[in-house]
Amino acid sequence: MKKERARLNVPMALTWTRVALIPFVVGVFYLTFLSQHAQNVIACVIFAVAAITDALDGFIARRFNLTTPMGAFLDSVADKLLVCAAIIALLALGRIGMLVALIIVGREIAVTGLREWMAKIGASSHTKVNWYGKVKAIAQMVAIPMLLWYDPIGAFNVGEIGSWLIWIAVILTLYSFCVYVKQAIPFLYPDEELKNQDR
Repeated sequence: MKKERARLNVPMALTWTRVALIPFVVGVFYLTFLSQHAQNVIACVIFAVAAITDALDGFIARRFNLTTPMGAFLDSVADKLLVCAAIIALLALGRIGMLVALIIVGREIAVTGLREWMAKIGASSHTKVNWYGKVKAIAQMVAIPMLLWYDPIGAFNVGEIGSWLIWIAVILTLYSFCVYVKQAIPFLYPDEELKNQDR
């Protein structure tokens, strides 16, 4: 019974909601009966709602001690799928370049693989989210909805500001990835580390 409650708690429900919203971030741009502006607004709202569930599920899980291994795993996967889906949509719309998409998506895949490896060898605590990763995530979560909206609001050029923010996110993406790799190197090549200590 305890296991069942863990699966159906509020944070898990929010996470599953985020997963369910992901296809709509991309799918709305296939609704040709909508204007481009309407597609932009709907995609932006869907992404924003999904991002809010991300903040809420983590807060509720920690506040009421509802954290579970499954919840933590699914939360991480949902975040990456949400970002990657939005990045693919923005690339197809020509609002970001291929290099930006490659760096952001490639980093998510690489870090996921790195964390999985570190967990297998019992060193997952050495690849926890760092400060740069958190700032990168904030920059991404602000830039992506702005690029989905894209249209100016009066004198406020939403698309241009989003483009600047996504490049800031790219720089932080690369730097935070280097930090992860630096932390993991002693565990990836333990023999080399021992040799260096002997010198």
